[in-house]
Amino acid sequence: MFFIIYLLPVLYPELFVYGAEWTVPVFLLIFIFSEITDFLDGYSARKRNETSDFGKLFDPFADTIMQLTCFLCFVIDGLLPVILFLLIIYREFGILFIRNLMLKKGITMGASIGGKIKTVSYIIAASVAILIAGLQRLSIFEFLLPYLRVGANVIFIISVVISILSFIDYLFIYLKAGKNT
Repeated sequence: MFFIIYLLPVLYPELFVYGAEWTVPVFLLIFIFSEITDFLDGYSARKRNETSDFGKLFDPFADTIMQLTCFLCFVIDGLLPVILFLLIIYREFGILFIRNLMLKKGITMGASIGGKIKTVSYIIAASVAILIAGLQRLSIFEFLLPYLRVGANVIFIISVVISILSFIDYLFIYLKAGKNT
């Protein structure tokens, strides 16, 4: 849903002759709702001690799908450089590969602390990009947009660095598990 609401005005501006301002609160609410429900789901599962192998795999997978969807929108909208997006995708496929190797060893690998920090950095980066997109569509504070774009790029770069570091963390977890089996 985020993908459709966010990208319709970008890809088909002719459909929005009266403006795309209404999309701003909608894609903002979708983003906020997905992040809050993800947090509450994880919090509730840990508090009730109801974590499962399925949840350990599905929750990070669902998070990644939402994050990659947002980031793809930002690439198409010109807010995220393609090279950074590719690095993020490569990291995510690398994690998927490592998780599959761990499953072959009978180990379900959930999110590590590095993965959780990566997720927070993605949320921050996406929030800044959403702010920029919102300001653009609402045509307000346009004088800030060049500065916000530079800031967004810096935050995206930091997120990619954190992402790569968390991949290395997962790689060490895998290597350590290999020594113990």
